Amino acid sequence: MPPVSEPAERHTLSLLVDNEPGVLARIVGLFSGRGYNIDSLTVSEVSHDSRRSRITVVTTGAPMIIEQIKSQLDRLVPVHRVVDLTVEGRALERELALIKVRGKGELRREALLIADSFRARTVDTTLESFVFEITGKPDKIDQFVSLLEPLGLVEVSRTGVAAIGRGPEPM
Repeated sequence: MPPVSEPAERHTLSLLVDNEPGVLARIVGLFSGRGYNIDSLTVSEVSHDSRRSRITVVTTGAPMIIEQIKSQLDRLVPVHRVVDLTVEGRALERELALIKVRGKGELRREALLIADSFRARTVDTTLESFVFEITGKPDKIDQFVSLLEPLGLVEVSRTGVAAIGRGPEPM
């Protein structure tokens, strides 16, 4: 009998790391060296005094692979903590995107109506194009982009997922 493969799951991992040169390269190298994919990656310093940064990684894999990733990340020296926000279950995820749309006449009007229904802001406008800013869950942004494609979608720039656990406890 062939082995039964586990279904792939999307997980959001939050890492607290030292803010020093080479840390991000080591973490990305761990993923690429083992053939794991990174769907989204965001990094920002969260404590200037203690020189710590938070890295949020969204990856997809079977539960056993996700456990391997977390274990390997936890063993890296500059990593102080690894939290699987998907397993924790009480996390907020948001992403920001800038979306450029070209259009005139009725297509232009339709793009504005769609943007309004998604609560996107118009941050730049010309006689032939718009740039919309939208924040929300990644699937909301995916829906917005797919609706704008037939209306003259030109370009999309996304920040990647920022995530944090709910409640008073730190990560």
